Amino acid sequence: MKKKIFLIAVLCLCMLGLAACSKTDPTTVDYNGYSYDDLKTNCQGTVQTLASMTDEDKQYYLENSTEIIANLITRWEDAVEEYGSFVDFGDFEITKSGKTLTAAQTLHMEDRDVILTYVYTYYSMELEDITIDGVYSVGEKMSTALMNTLMGMLVVFCVLIIISLIIYCFNIFPYLEKKKAAKSEPAKSDVVTQIEVREEQQTDDGELIAVIAAAIAAAEGTSTDGFVVRSIRRR
Repeated sequence: MKKKIFLIAVLCLCMLGLAACSKTDPTTVDYNGYSYDDLKTNCQGTVQTLASMTDEDKQYYLENSTEIIANLITRWEDAVEEYGSFVDFGDFEITKSGKTLTAAQTLHMEDRDVILTYVYTYYSMELEDITIDGVYSVGEKMSTALMNTLMGMLVVFCVLIIISLIIYCFNIFPYLEKKKAAKSEPAKSDVVTQIEVREEQQTDDGELIAVIAAAIAAAEGTSTDGFVVRSIRRR
């Protein structure tokens, strides 16, 4: 009985500990040497610097700074072009997931909110990347996903149609080859043609003689053995 009570007490303490951890104020947590205000000031200072940069400053940093800074300037220009100029700061949030720490600052732009995110390696607090992403509603995300799906299906169907046409062309090629071979055969010589014409005429004359002989025999009431048709004169 005592063991059961002890186990119940331990479970209660664990639950209270988890509840206390979940309610920890993020502004009081030490993020491996950085405070909440340090990370927030860093994000907001970056935004203010980007917003006040001239074209000459941007060009200088693009040519002489690190890849992370150059990418950040490019992303900022794209965000301003798509969402409008910077207006004000929104919420700030710090998230730790495994070995990664992210500090996300919401920015109110003229047309849409965006989130500037610093990505750190937690144990060394080395900066990995700085991203700028637009804030979209669930409906907008679903619409974008649907459009991407439809575009993918359309591409697949187009590829299938092209493949079907290619396969159909394979059936046409033999026909074209036969037609080409037929055209390339040499024409018969005139002599051969004349011989064939004469043979046809002789065949026709023999048939005509047989018909005439049968008609005469029928008229005379005799058989075809009693006379011979030797020639036919055509008029």
